[in-house]
Amino acid sequence: MLYYKKFDHQTSKEWVVFIHGAGGSSAVWYKQLKDFKKQFNLLLIDLRGHGKSVDIPKAIYNEEYTFTAVTEDIIEVLDELQIPPAHFMGVSLGTILVRQLAELEKHRVKSLVLAGAVTRLTTQSRILVFLGNAFKRIIPFMWLYKLFAFVIMPRKQHAESRNLFIQEAQKLCQKEFIRWFKLTKDINPLLRYFKESDLGIPTLYVMGDQDVMFLEPVRHIIKSHKNSILTILEKCGHVVNVERPDEFNHLSLAFIQNHSN
Repeated sequence: MLYYKKFDHQTSKEWVVFIHGAGGSSAVWYKQLKDFKKQFNLLLIDLRGHGKSVDIPKAIYNEEYTFTAVTEDIIEVLDELQIPPAHFMGVSLGTILVRQLAELEKHRVKSLVLAGAVTRLTTQSRILVFLGNAFKRIIPFMWLYKLFAFVIMPRKQHAESRNLFIQEAQKLCQKEFIRWFKLTKDINPLLRYFKESDLGIPTLYVMGDQDVMFLEPVRHIIKSHKNSILTILEKCGHVVNVERPDEFNHLSLAFIQNHSN
């Protein structure tokens, strides 16, 4: 089973589950813990092959990775801990996974908070994926990952987010990176389906105005998803929860409180 860490609240019955992005780990949520622990029970999960889940023998799988299989890893943890219906928070590729979880088992999800959400691959991101597929077996994966990190988070003020993701990605091995990168072939069909399927779950998108690769698709998706709202943070890049933690925490906590029992 995946590595997880939970924080129990003395009185609250509400749970918030945090899912990081590809190449990261639950460490990406470190600026959320202090504020969120005051009000909710928290569960942080390291995805297969990431963070402390690299030490678990089951983390190295022989079969090809799919978004459904990776999401079922998360569900296994929820079942083991008997987590009741919860609020799910994802960042970057983690937003795809929490959306997939809502698709598979809607009854588990009270609300979604999607930070730096990936809802469609733009021309730039498709070029990155093409380059990654072309060279993923030829050059060290960290070269590719650093390139992706700089393209997605190019500005000086994005350095903390960029360096955090690069630091956590170094815990991956080449074989594990390739397994995850193969998931890119499934992204666009899955995201097209998500765009067409409005589950009616309250959803908060928090995006940076400098997130040039992913902001515009989110603007489009909220036009047809009636229970979704978008908040854009100014002078902010892709990893909004790291770059602007105070604003992100305030917005997210208020949203979750509004959709708690």
